Amino acid sequence: MEIILKEDIQNLGHKNEIVTVKNGYGRNYLIPRGMAVLATASAKKVHEENMRQRAHKEEKIKNDALEVAKTLEGKSFTIGAKASQTGKIFGSVNTIQIAEALTKEGFDVDRKNISMKEDAKELGTYTATIKLHREVKVDISIEVVAE
Repeated sequence: MEIILKEDIQNLGHKNEIVTVKNGYGRNYLIPRGMAVLATASAKKVHEENMRQRAHKEEKIKNDALEVAKTLEGKSFTIGAKASQTGKIFGSVNTIQIAEALTKEGFDVDRKNISMKEDAKELGTYTATIKLHREVKVDISIEVVAE
């Protein structure tokens, strides 16, 4: 069954892609929840026209994301956390705190677009990946220090 995705779905595809899924998954899960529509001949024509119109806008958004990535690349951000004498943090540094640190520096990044490879539960330096666009990702350095 071919469907047109209305939103990004992890491990399946991005918004406005035409993908093939099993009949039950499309009919019983994706379509009733409004995440996709059936890719009929008329729906495909409408989809192609919309994609042509949207291509120019997407290019501008991608170029803006690339500019932000260039400014973020190689930057290091410091986050303070309460820690014990051995260097263990009470709790952990999460994406909310990273997003706040980025906002203070003038970068408006949603916390849902930030991911960390490992949990920051001790003082030290960590790497966070920021997804600015579906094709643009940048790694930044996060230094966790004691308050």
